[in-house]
Amino acid sequence: MSRKSDARPDTSRGFAPPEWLVRTLDPLKPQKAPVPWPAVARAAIAMTLPLVIGLATGYPGYGALASMGALSGVIGDTATAYRMRVYNIAVPQLFGAIGVTLGTLVFGHGWVAVGVVTLVALVSGMISTIGAVASVSGLLLLLNAVVGAGLPMPGDWWLAPLLMCGGGLLVLVLALLAWPFRSGVPERIAVAGTFRAVADLLETASKDAAAYAAARQAVTQSLNQTYDLVLARRARDHGRNEDLVRLVAPLNALMAVIEAAPAAHQCGQPLPQQVPAAVRSLADAVQSGFAGPVDLRLPEPEGPAARAVDDAVRHVAAALTDVDPGNVDDRLGRPAALRERVRRTARNVLLSAASWRYGLRLALCIGLAQALVSLIEVERSYWVPLTITFVMKPDFGSVFSRAVLRAFGTAAGLVLAAGVLSQVPRGWWDVLVMLLLAPLIPALTPRGYGYQTMAITPVILVLSDVLNHAGFGLVMPRLYDSLMGCGIALVAGYLLWPESWGTRIGDRLADAVADAAGYVEIAFLDPASPGAPDVAARARLRRRLYRDLSVVRTEFQRALTEPPPVGTRAAAWWPLVVAVERVVDATTAARVRIRHGAVRPAPAEGEEIAGQLRELAAGLRSAKRLDEVSALLPEEDQDGVLAPLRQEVRSARAIASPSER
Repeated sequence: MSRKSDARPDTSRGFAPPEWLVRTLDPLKPQKAPVPWPAVARAAIAMTLPLVIGLATGYPGYGALASMGALSGVIGDTATAYRMRVYNIAVPQLFGAIGVTLGTLVFGHGWVAVGVVTLVALVSGMISTIGAVASVSGLLLLLNAVVGAGLPMPGDWWLAPLLMCGGGLLVLVLALLAWPFRSGVPERIAVAGTFRAVADLLETASKDAAAYAAARQAVTQSLNQTYDLVLARRARDHGRNEDLVRLVAPLNALMAVIEAAPAAHQCGQPLPQQVPAAVRSLADAVQSGFAGPVDLRLPEPEGPAARAVDDAVRHVAAALTDVDPGNVDDRLGRPAALRERVRRTARNVLLSAASWRYGLRLALCIGLAQALVSLIEVERSYWVPLTITFVMKPDFGSVFSRAVLRAFGTAAGLVLAAGVLSQVPRGWWDVLVMLLLAPLIPALTPRGYGYQTMAITPVILVLSDVLNHAGFGLVMPRLYDSLMGCGIALVAGYLLWPESWGTRIGDRLADAVADAAGYVEIAFLDPASPGAPDVAARARLRRRLYRDLSVVRTEFQRALTEPPPVGTRAAAWWPLVVAVERVVDATTAARVRIRHGAVRPAPAEGEEIAGQLRELAAGLRSAKRLDEVSALLPEEDQDGVLAPLRQEVRSARAIASPSER
């Protein structure tokens, strides 16, 4: 017999974990993230002080409840602008008070508790799709209802919501202490941050496509946050606010620099270092509130692209130093009246299929978990539905990846909690423990969901121990409960709701392509021609398009962390997302070239290009496979603004075809 047949094959080189699992666990890698030291200090004070007062007065349970309310405030303490801190912390506290009141009233009532908590989950899920503040409000509504229905609360029914609101409002008071002295500073910091992101974009203009795309994404995210911040302030300011105008004017002017960046990137020639340095000097002026002339020290530009960037930077400097509050071009638009926005939001939530779908998914999972807690004669805690509440959040990422990260984060947090509950005596030592653990929540949250779970887990267990004195016996049951909650979320909230690819990804991408077609259609129109939009309307359309593309990119990144077939298909279609972004950049670059002397194309040419994009959008809505989409352009358009689209679509089809066959 040949010895060769007895030898074992060496498969070590060929073994590797699947890519979707690697992407799912990637957030667990140590990442560099700035530590929000003010939020860290607020968390330490707000979550420790109630325990001190409770122990000093002989009511430690009351102090623990107030600390739980402070924990809710710490979770919502993410805004930089003081006005937004009021909304981000105060509004969710109101919903949290409603939740804990309902939970306390149905505690120990079996099927009534199941029905009420399930209904709360439906409402929570539906309102969570509105926006960031509504998402946190929905989270605290359900979270506190689960806690109230799962833990016996000390005192009368009204005491728990009062104490928890008090803890949350303590966080708000600490967050607003510097408002009289730093009014307007967070807005200036946000605008200055956008300026610095644009400076980084100009530095990468001559680098490879990946570096430029990453810098452009950073600019888009910064613009989204800054515009949201300025619009939120504008919604509350009646009339013309001079300080706000001095921020809006340079921000509007900065769009000209962003428009010129694609032209510089297509040129391939590096810009002089003085150019991004000049933009950073303007950023320093914005942040400090300086309104005098800034020494730009710009060199003589060489070539059309460099001249476009030079003109744009000088335009920003002029807008920064010469602001007439009554003569600022309004490119932001003013939000609708509050009553109209509330009516529109309510209509969208009630009529949205996505809102109902998510609410029903969450209600099903919470109903199963609450039935397990309230009806079955097995000791199970509120931790099961609590785990589902966090895992099923719509804006925290993929349900699958959150369940995996939740399991890892809970296990790590329980290791820390086990040491505390087994070795640290109950009483005043809890104050020292909370003083050390509470700051970890805002410190680790920027690193990712798994790290946030790891930080929150021991805090909740220590506070629960103050309430029910279970000690070390809390640890292992909570691990089992967490794993059970993750399992329910995966089965009832993920596997049983296989959203179609078209509903989740394909239609969104198709809408973005159709919006790009609309942008191309108006981009090359002569401003003096009938029906041509003004500069402000065109700027708002471009901003909305970039924001929509950012949402599509985020949804794709979530899908990439899921197992096949979703993750595989997302990886195959990803290059097309990049291609659409490049089309928008190419269109903007063409507009810049026209402004600097290039021949304006005939309206029919723009309409023809837009028609090709609309055909692509229609193909995306109907195709199940990427290689079924036809996006070929006529040969005479080989050097047109859609050349990047053709290249990216072809490469995407080449990548997708093997995995789809």
